[in-house]
Amino acid sequence: MNIFIDNKSGSPIYEQIYSQIKSQIISGELKEDDALPSIRSLAKDLRISVITTKRAYDELEKEGFIYTVAAKGCFVAPKNTELLREENLKKIEEHLEEIMQLAVTCSLKKSDIIEMIHCLEED
Repeated sequence: MNIFIDNKSGSPIYEQIYSQIKSQIISGELKEDDALPSIRSLAKDLRISVITTKRAYDELEKEGFIYTVAAKGCFVAPKNTELLREENLKKIEEHLEEIMQLAVTCSLKKSDIIEMIHCLEED
């Protein structure tokens, strides 16, 4: 598992860890029941506080991406298809908002955008 901390990012370190692990789970890079590094070892590898790592793991567990087994560690949870669907819908909505903003600057109508989608489907 590769985690990179960007100290220049405006995003808190725990959020960077959280989002990178979450992305690796969603992409399938981390599979169901894969063991995650222990909180202590990940903190040591990244040279950050154990508390920061724990917060990232707590967020992942709260959202159902990982589960903890006492005295064994943290593992990737079975994929919740509804959760993944919601994640993808959220991304689509964000992209559509961006498209709508760009469309306004180009004076495009809804029908123009729909026509562009149809052209892309044909390719």
